[in-house]
Amino acid sequence: MQMAAQDKFWNDLYSRASPTSSGKPGIALAQFAGPLSPGAALELGCAKGDDAVWLAGRGFQVTAVDISSVVLEYAAENARRAGVAERMRFEAHDLAASFPEGTYDLVTASFLHSPHNWPRTRVLARAASVVRPGGHLLIVEHGSYAPWSWSSNETPLPTAEETFRATALVADDWQRNCVCQIERAANGPGGQTALVKDNIIFLQRIG
Repeated sequence: MQMAAQDKFWNDLYSRASPTSSGKPGIALAQFAGPLSPGAALELGCAKGDDAVWLAGRGFQVTAVDISSVVLEYAAENARRAGVAERMRFEAHDLAASFPEGTYDLVTASFLHSPHNWPRTRVLARAASVVRPGGHLLIVEHGSYAPWSWSSNETPLPTAEETFRATALVADDWQRNCVCQIERAANGPGGQTALVKDNIIFLQRIG
């Protein structure tokens, strides 16, 4: 029942959105993943595919995952339009119930939040478990609320450090490249703009 509710929520949300993408990667992805050598990448919560398409354009073989079949169609079309479809695979998963197979040189999850009761920390820990030795994990999450957020502004947001600790990773297995907060200009669905803060957890597996 919960899975069906999640699927309906996201499909309804994206059905009301434009299928075209900005064609630009997230600021954090470009900053932290930009210097990495291409390999196998997994993006959790790919939405319209901006980050996944950018990674494919840099030579990564990308598995892009989302719960919404509607937005996966948008992402696949955006990949074809960008000429990188042959380096991409799209999979539908409610990550609390199923997960892509394999291991990866880069696993990224940007703004993997849900308005439903959803085991986000467990999903992020699972994401870390499929990073290959020497590979990287990049988690980007909201550190502050945008004025147009569907989340309740009364719910405290975790810090980057709190999210890192919640995943219960073995500290000796990971190099902490950045567990920090950055500020960026954000654009809302109605053309609004605001300065927001993002938490960054960027790790390299060494064990």
